[in-house]
Amino acid sequence: MDILRGAAFFDRDGVINEDHGYVHRASDFVLMPGAVDAIRACNRAGLFVFVVTNQSGAARGYYDIEAVEELHRHMVQILAAQDARIDDIRYCPHLPEGNVAAFAIECGCRKPAPGMILDLLNAWPVDPARSFLIGDKLSDVAAARAAGITGHMLHDDDLYGLVGRTLAAHGADQPA
Repeated sequence: MDILRGAAFFDRDGVINEDHGYVHRASDFVLMPGAVDAIRACNRAGLFVFVVTNQSGAARGYYDIEAVEELHRHMVQILAAQDARIDDIRYCPHLPEGNVAAFAIECGCRKPAPGMILDLLNAWPVDPARSFLIGDKLSDVAAARAAGITGHMLHDDDLYGLVGRTLAAHGADQPA
């Protein structure tokens, strides 16, 4: 039986990467200051690291699912090259008022709904009591709360500092 571990859930746009509006190309992907160090700190503290991101640009017809998945592969590769590991990713392409019929639906995964987080909690041996989410919108924090984990709002672009404070508050081992 797997031993339960804590997890760090990160929103993507505005937390891991700069949010330039519907980022979907590798050439537009720019890491936020401190993102690599923050993810690496979570890895070293023994936490799973997950990304949960609304991607309504797919429902709006701005890009397709392949673009989302290719950008995620790019993100994982550039982070891994710097010894920062993402364990898994969930994204929501839905938006009820979207232009692409397949994605223009109500769903349980679009934040503030907790579906993406709950799916990861069910797929991995995660202890929700030792888990947290960091996002840049109230919908991120609401999704965390609805999933039964702590949510933190990134206010000042100091992701590494927020992760350090959060790890300390959750009693996680601090990296040296």
